[in-house]
Amino acid sequence: MVDTNIVYILFGSFLLLLLIGTPISISLAVSALASFVYLGENPIKFVQIAFTSVGSFPLMALPAFILAGALMEAAGISKRLVTLAESFAGPITGGMSAAAVMACLFFGAISGSGPATTAAVGMLMIPAMVKRGYGKGYASAVTASSGGLGIIIPPSIPMVIFGISAMGMLPSSDAVEKYGEFGSVSIPKLFIAGVVPGLMLAGGLLVMNYFRCKNLGYTGSGEGWSTAKIRKALRDGIWSILAPFVILGGIYTGLFTPTESAIVAIFYTLFVGLFIHRELHIKELFKSLETTTWITGRVLVILFTATVFGRLLVENQIPAIVADSMLSLTDNLYLIWILIIGFLLFVGMFMETLAAIMILTPVILPIAYSLGIDPVHFGIVLICCLSIGFMTPPMGENLFIASGISGTAIEDISHKALPFVAILTIATLIIAYVPAISLTLPALLGY
Repeated sequence: MVDTNIVYILFGSFLLLLLIGTPISISLAVSALASFVYLGENPIKFVQIAFTSVGSFPLMALPAFILAGALMEAAGISKRLVTLAESFAGPITGGMSAAAVMACLFFGAISGSGPATTAAVGMLMIPAMVKRGYGKGYASAVTASSGGLGIIIPPSIPMVIFGISAMGMLPSSDAVEKYGEFGSVSIPKLFIAGVVPGLMLAGGLLVMNYFRCKNLGYTGSGEGWSTAKIRKALRDGIWSILAPFVILGGIYTGLFTPTESAIVAIFYTLFVGLFIHRELHIKELFKSLETTTWITGRVLVILFTATVFGRLLVENQIPAIVADSMLSLTDNLYLIWILIIGFLLFVGMFMETLAAIMILTPVILPIAYSLGIDPVHFGIVLICCLSIGFMTPPMGENLFIASGISGTAIEDISHKALPFVAILTIATLIIAYVPAISLTLPALLGY
């Protein structure tokens, strides 16, 4: 029998603290400690669970990927990717903004972070689009919307966090009996599963961008494509283009693990920045280390507390209560997907992505298991939904970054980003309804 009081204590105190403006990590910690006191548990268990949560080998990839992304911006790799994307824009309607989408796609295959992708590409592309005649609001909106690709195109920091959160969770015996054994939730498999959905979302953004630019009158360049310009961009950017192939190729061929690939990415970037481009100086190096320390520390504090919060959820069978409540409304898989996606989009508006993954995975993944949804497929849909949260206020990290770069009001950017939010939501529903989009490539590669 589930003690319903623990639900009120855990969630009630958590929501109350959030409403009065308490940081999410403090809210998670206090609500978890209150639950421990109510249950009569020794508070030292809180510390033990928190310490164990950071002892996993895959988690080492987190600071390494953050550092790799910061170094790539300082080493001039992101700048050359943007120049390459611009050279292919040519006379296409909305070519410059399409180049921004493609630049985010390429940089996402390096950084693993939505806000980092938005910042790196936005610093270069937003002023370039404004100079070409685009409105500041639209230029900011398309960049903020495309920045979300950074967590779907592998490597992805949220995929690492989801993989760690899901590894300790097994399907119920009923789910195994009904649907058979599910595939493992390995991080390499998640990375491979994200490739086709990421390209699909990028395609949706490009289509929406074309029609929006056609209506707004944002035409391409009058001089057409320049073969010489493209050749020069390819020649200058060859080391930048090779970065995703080095990182992802090593993972997919089994030469190294995702954690090891992050270390390879750091050394590759240092080599290119110091000896090829010669733009990485000691000042930028220390700044990259400072950025990595700050972001990693913030994430680990959330991870400590969210892991304890999640353990309390599972031990007190709260996911089972949520699953029963949802299944009591309908047993139609398509309707349940709509409920899950709608809920995730709502959460993404108010909660930081990594915290949302760590809190919601123990709650919703058992529902996915009970419905026969492959956990890797579910993880891709979860991350697609939360990537949309980067461009939806009030949280909308990408909106704030784009606003800071362009000096445009958040309200203006949010309004112009709505069509992109709509097309990404439709694409996410299609990804949810057609598991093959996520699972075919891993199966072909033997995962």
